[in-house]
Amino acid sequence: MPFLLTIALIVIDQISKALVMKHIPLNTIKYRFFGDFLYICHVRNTGAAFSLGAGSSVFLRVVVFIIFPAILMAFMCVLVASEKSPLTNAQRWFVAGIAGGGIGTLIDRIFRFDEGVVDFISVKFYGIFGLERWPTFNISDSCVVVFVILFALSVIFTKEKKV
Repeated sequence: MPFLLTIALIVIDQISKALVMKHIPLNTIKYRFFGDFLYICHVRNTGAAFSLGAGSSVFLRVVVFIIFPAILMAFMCVLVASEKSPLTNAQRWFVAGIAGGGIGTLIDRIFRFDEGVVDFISVKFYGIFGLERWPTFNISDSCVVVFVILFALSVIFTKEKKV
């Protein structure tokens, strides 16, 4: 059942990116909410988080941004599906959510390799850490962050079973 979440997140992520590509010209802001707090825009990122590695060689981008994450996503899916998984039921759902977000980004990295991952949510950050705006992100990025936090909290607050 957790894989339904994985699939749903991938579908929602890819539909949102397709809508952005169709209706918002690249490098423009289409909608502004709450003054300048939230923008819906269209930018591309050929790197990883915060555009790290955007100028890297093709070889490095393939290995670090495609092959390694693909192996990690496969491992997560095996962990969720395994009957002998050490994960609780909730943790299976959280890992499935992380995989859904990760696969959404991986799809962009494979099929939009030269153009980059489609990002479209820009939030004002009020100068915290020297950032006027948080780096633009998308739904798959949000899924990874939210489900990693939920997973971490579940690990912290789940008591080990005594044998």
